[in-house]
Parts: sequence; structure tokens; C-alpha cells
Amino acid sequence: MSIPADIELDLSGLSCPMPLLKAKLALNAMEKEQILKIIATDSASERDFHMFARQSDNEILEFKRDNQAYLYWIKKG
Repeated sequence: MSIPADIELDLSGLSCPMPLLKAKLALNAMEKEQILKIIATDSASERDFHMFARQSDNEILEFKRDNQAYLYWIKKG
């Protein structure tokens, strides 16, 4: 089951640190409790997004990885 997102951000093709920076900008513009879905292709995003969630009020509700991309559903804290 996929979590419905308020905003979807496709960051495919961007490399570190751009996916995290663009996600932070999107989260800053969102309301508390809204959900941001992120699609990234940079393998470093897995480390970056999990570290970011631990160090912020934001929460990764779901994370999926397949052969094509890394998918994140982040709830704004």
C-alpha cells in the first residue's frame, strides 16, 4: 500500500547534495503533517535522507528501493 502524498518531488538524475537540498526547500514550504513523496536516483540519498530525518522533526513514513529509484514518504514535523 502506498501512502498518499500532498506533494511529489521527482529528483531523478540529481546527485548529492541536490536531492536533499531540494527536499528541504519543499518541506519548508509545506504545512505540518503534510506528506512529501520523493523519487531519487542517487544512491547517497538513502544515507542523506535517513540522517536528515533523525536530525529533524520530519519522519520517514515509508522507504522503498528498487532497481530504478529510491522512494521516500516524509511527513513534515
